[in-house]
Amino acid sequence: MPVLQIDDGGFRLDGEPFRILSGGLHYFRVHPGQWADRLRKARLMGLNTVETYVPWNLHQPRPDQFRMDGALDLPAFLDLAAAEGLYVLLRPAPYICAEWEGGGLPSWLLNEPDIQLRSRDPRFLAAVDDFFARLLPPLLPRLATNGGPVIAVQVENEYGAYGEDTAYLEYLADALRRCGVDVPLFTCDQPADLERGRLPGQLATANFGSRTAQNLAALRAHQPNGPLLSTEFWIGWFDRWGGPHVVRDPEQAAQELDELLANGASVNFYMFHGGTNFGFTNGANDKGTYRPTVTSYDYDAPLDEAGDPTEKFTAFRRVIGKYAPVPAEPVPDRAPKLALEPVTLAESSGLLDSAVLLGEPVRSAQPLTMEQLGQDFGFVLYETGLPAQGPALLEIEQIRDRAQVFLDGRPAGVLERENHEHALALDVPRAGAVLSVLVENQGRVNYGQGIHDRKGLLGEVLLDGAPLAGWTCRPLPLTGLGDLVFSDTAVPRVGPAFHRGSFELTSVADTYLHLDGWTKGNAWINGFALGRYWSRGPQRSLYVPAPVLREGANEIVVLELHSAHRARTVAFRGAADLGPTEE
Repeated sequence: MPVLQIDDGGFRLDGEPFRILSGGLHYFRVHPGQWADRLRKARLMGLNTVETYVPWNLHQPRPDQFRMDGALDLPAFLDLAAAEGLYVLLRPAPYICAEWEGGGLPSWLLNEPDIQLRSRDPRFLAAVDDFFARLLPPLLPRLATNGGPVIAVQVENEYGAYGEDTAYLEYLADALRRCGVDVPLFTCDQPADLERGRLPGQLATANFGSRTAQNLAALRAHQPNGPLLSTEFWIGWFDRWGGPHVVRDPEQAAQELDELLANGASVNFYMFHGGTNFGFTNGANDKGTYRPTVTSYDYDAPLDEAGDPTEKFTAFRRVIGKYAPVPAEPVPDRAPKLALEPVTLAESSGLLDSAVLLGEPVRSAQPLTMEQLGQDFGFVLYETGLPAQGPALLEIEQIRDRAQVFLDGRPAGVLERENHEHALALDVPRAGAVLSVLVENQGRVNYGQGIHDRKGLLGEVLLDGAPLAGWTCRPLPLTGLGDLVFSDTAVPRVGPAFHRGSFELTSVADTYLHLDGWTKGNAWINGFALGRYWSRGPQRSLYVPAPVLREGANEIVVLELHSAHRARTVAFRGAADLGPTEE
């Protein structure tokens, strides 16, 4: 592969003028069986490059563990990009934002109570060094200087919106160089943050989605010479639970693209294909009120969540064709989708009764956080005995993020961080009654100082003003459900409970799981975690990638936290429902 060079005149590849036409495609948000399809469609839209973040928290789930296989086989993804004739912009952390859980920072860092993330805190830098030492050696053969597709590597991510310690950025750049990264480095920031976030001597780039001429001028003011690159050219947006489904007019976005390219700039669409926050991997924002992001990362992108071309694909391809050659091949058709008869989930297993099969208890005087329990995602079940019968006020200092309260297994109420709730009136049925508090991590904050976002019950738990002690803290990461015992005998329809059903297929294709009449929870198909659903919307369906299905028998498990559909049925339909858009 040619090597990218940067001079006062712009980008060059082996001495020839070059414009980066790139699109965001996060390998960790797409089933690996679909990587090649998405990369091919990137080329067909006229792109010559793709961009991806690297999620530290998935690759290194514990300090002594590192994964680069299966859905995290980044070298295989890079090889597929090269086979498609695409270059790669690599954005390898430590922090990625991306509306991803914790901005990609591993939760075990937060087991240090006073650690300062994204700083020169020695504990943080030591962890970064260890991560780079594990991540980068398999990637070095994929650098353009070694014949691979990776033409440039990013240092940090939008750091100017967080801090202004240039020495921290210099440390990260030096760390990349020490590990053998010898392609150009770059930073990216929103225009107002360029002064704080840029690294002298390295390429500065800007993130924006409108006011193109104004924002390019701001970038040029900070960088008088060299190429102009919008590393995140926002052509859509993400959704949060309880909000609308955000969309952007294709023609308006195409006009902004046209203006950007007419000014001679390079571009990376954020996103070309958004994909999905499978499992528990969505992030959240907290600017005074906690707002978790939905499962779908469709982003109103040129390829929708299922990888089908949208109006933006055609509009952007047309604009790109004014400035660069585009393949003569036609726009790909939408892939076929499955639609099935309703599936009954006839077997159930109560979560509170099954908790002993899902996690080992840890006893503590006070509730332990998820990080203290060595847990990344999922739920924690906290239990203790109550001293007396009768009315009582339960107060919890901090709830991260949503707590369902039970007395002797009976629902007593819900407390939500999003609604700033901390207290609940109880009617304790007897002395010695078991107080159970099931806490859901709805996604660690991925932006701003809120990234120091520990989960579970934080601080004191009081009953009528007196601290409750003697807790059992049981982590429920729900990474495997194989030990659950299901029964088709009567299980209360009111959760929390797992519900299981099966269905037969003669062929496989993408489909969408619709949970009309269900309330809130998670879904798995053949053990693959699809993600969260919630009746509050906007998202009303979950994307099911074809590779997780199989011919013959298939299994679906739904964890319903509240009230299941009265007939315990779900539907597989051929179209997504991401909810109503803004008026």
